[in-house]
Amino acid sequence: MRLALHWQILIALLLAVIMGTWTGTEGTIGGIHWLAIYTFIGTLFLNALKMIVVPLVVSAIITGISNIGENGGFGRLGLKTLSYYLFTSFIAIIIGLTMVNMIQPGVSEEPPPEIVAEESVMSAVEGKSAGDVVEVFLRMIPTNIVDAAAEGQMLGLIFFSLLFGFFMTQIKGGGAETLKNFWQGVFDVMMLMTTLIMKFAPIGVFGLVAASVAKTGFEQFDNLALFFITVTGALLIHFAVAMPLILRFLGGVKNPWLHYQAMTPALLTAFSTSSSSSTLPVTINALEHRAGVSNRVSSFVLPLGATVNMDGTALYECVAAIFIAQLFGVPLDLGTQLLIVLIALTTSIGVAGIPSASLVAISIILVAVGLPAEAIGLLLVVDRILDMMRTAVNVFSDSVGAAVIARSEGEKHVLTTKTF
Repeated sequence: MRLALHWQILIALLLAVIMGTWTGTEGTIGGIHWLAIYTFIGTLFLNALKMIVVPLVVSAIITGISNIGENGGFGRLGLKTLSYYLFTSFIAIIIGLTMVNMIQPGVSEEPPPEIVAEESVMSAVEGKSAGDVVEVFLRMIPTNIVDAAAEGQMLGLIFFSLLFGFFMTQIKGGGAETLKNFWQGVFDVMMLMTTLIMKFAPIGVFGLVAASVAKTGFEQFDNLALFFITVTGALLIHFAVAMPLILRFLGGVKNPWLHYQAMTPALLTAFSTSSSSSTLPVTINALEHRAGVSNRVSSFVLPLGATVNMDGTALYECVAAIFIAQLFGVPLDLGTQLLIVLIALTTSIGVAGIPSASLVAISIILVAVGLPAEAIGLLLVVDRILDMMRTAVNVFSDSVGAAVIARSEGEKHVLTTKTF
């Protein structure tokens, strides 16, 4: 009997931790470093996922919009989607704010730590301010759609695809039918390619995680243990408490656990790749074939969510900024903390298209409340594993949103029975 995909991935994760710990960065086999083997396998898998993201996103959104039709569904679905994203991101930030004020991981009698920021970090955040959020939103309208696709500017691609799909429904005659059949064919092919790539997911996940464990180990978490626990606890509350409550009371799902089971492959892939966009093909596949959400909803909600809905990232930004303020003994009144909430909510949406997005977002918050941006260098010790966790939360929130919106659109069969 063949094991289900999520069990294969889970076993690969466990083996990766064992092998990465055992070999470290110096272990070799036949004169070749194990780390090089891990990196090769992981990069190959990640490249395969990234290869299909652009055509998948474009075809998914265009077919999704064209399927919605001319009955006002586009505006209704868009309003529901954006409202959900803002609501859940706000809930995530409030959870993080509450946890960091309760636990106070940065409060200590020790003097503030010496700031030693890596050059690569400072080059990523140097000169960043709240104005950069506006710059990112300007990228929503790309000057060259081909360049946007080549550079992976997902906001620009999504905006163009939304417009193209909408106006495709406004033309009449054979041209409209030809375009619809073409993009539906592209989407079908991309889903078949996704299925093929996912057969190699356990091997790819093994390479990604083994390389990460081999390079970082676990000793690095000692110094920032309380901060790590605070963020992890807040993410867990959002993931295991807030999300099922949203499924139950907003989506009318009687058994939210079915959704966790359905999304296991996507969650494990998100955790391994630390990329919502790279996980998108897996998320769409799991949501449609395991949770029962229609392509009409998933092809609209998920690509948008993979770019702008960042619950875990928003939570992390908030906790990180207040943690650094606590470290440096800077008191933050209610007004300042509300400012952090507002900036975290905005940057979690707008800065997603910038390289080192979370670092940039946190630096914007620190500058806004009068703290040195260099302090983010302190977070790098635990950032990798927390990045994996918050990406999984981001992806799960996207999938919950699609399920809730599908139920609100009358899809009563969503998550009613186990379909896998």
